[in-house]
This record gives sequence, C-alpha cells and structure tokens, in this order.
Amino acid sequence: MRPLRYSINVTLDGCVHHEAGVLPNEESMRYWTDGIARGGGLLYGRVTYEMMESAWRKPATGPWPDWMDEWDIPFAEAIDQAKKYVVSQTLDSVDWNAELVNGDLERAVRRLKEEPGEALLTGGVTLPLALADLGLIDEYEFLMLPVLAGHGPTLLSGLRERIPLELMDRQEFRSGAVLLRYRAAPTP
Repeated sequence: MRPLRYSINVTLDGCVHHEAGVLPNEESMRYWTDGIARGGGLLYGRVTYEMMESAWRKPATGPWPDWMDEWDIPFAEAIDQAKKYVVSQTLDSVDWNAELVNGDLERAVRRLKEEPGEALLTGGVTLPLALADLGLIDEYEFLMLPVLAGHGPTLLSGLRERIPLELMDRQEFRSGAVLLRYRAAPTP
C-alpha cells in the first residue's frame, strides 16, 4: 500500500497560507520539485487544485509567465506533469492531468492508497484536516519557515483528536527553514 503524505510549508506560529508569510524560495522549491517528481500523484481538494492550476499550469501557448523566477520553472514543470486527484462534490469534471474523486472520501482515498506506486502527496488546509480526522495520513512533512505570520489559517486547526507522531527525518536548510518529517505512530 502506498502511503499518503501531507506536505506543506508552515510558519513557526503554525500559519499555512502563502499570503500570510509562507513564501517559497529557491531552496524550498527545489525540495518540493524533487518530492513531486518522485511521488505517485497529488491529492487536492477543489480550492487547492484550482489555486495550484492557476499558478502552475503550463500556458497553452508561449513561455511560462514573467512572474516566475528561473528556479520556479522546474517546480512548474513537475507539478504540471504530475498525476492529480481532485476531491470535490461541486466540480463535474477536471483536466490538467487530473481525475475527479467524489463520493465517500474514506473509501475513495483507501482505494487510491491500495493502488501500486509511490506516495500520494496532499496539501492545503481543508482536505488534509478531513484526511487526518479519518486516520488516512501516514506521513506528515512540514517545512518550518523562519517567520511569524501572526494571522491566517493554521496547521490542522479543528483536529478532532490528538495524533501521536514519530520523527522520521529532520533537515536544515541554508535559509533557516527546517524540514520535519513524521509518520503516524502505531496505535496501541
């Protein structure tokens, strides 16, 4: 069974929203690019899917947008090519190398996890909370950025029950960011 990994940038005070201080840099983009390239697909809710598509989908004609730095392009290419699964009760169809996932969330995600392949990656706010509450997330990967946002949505706010974790990996970045990777601890 392939694991489901929740991967996200987070400030030291727990904010997970890019407009509140969670800005990527070259080093973090390189890390996330490698993760997406090695992964078995991306599992997003509708809001995250639409946000990522609007930023990272390759234009039908012409070059990548002018706002992208040179170091953004490998990430854009990796996410553009990655298989995506979109959880939505409101969308009728998706494209951008995506498959619509609707119906019973737990059953649908368990089916995806049972397929052969590498880890599924999820991000965002709402869907990961639902997945964590259902006990479906196997690994948690947090890139802790050296900033205090002071506002914005926070990591897994509203979680129903405490989830014990075991540290798998820790990596320091030149920028002062620290990657923390955990697995859900086995239940007794």
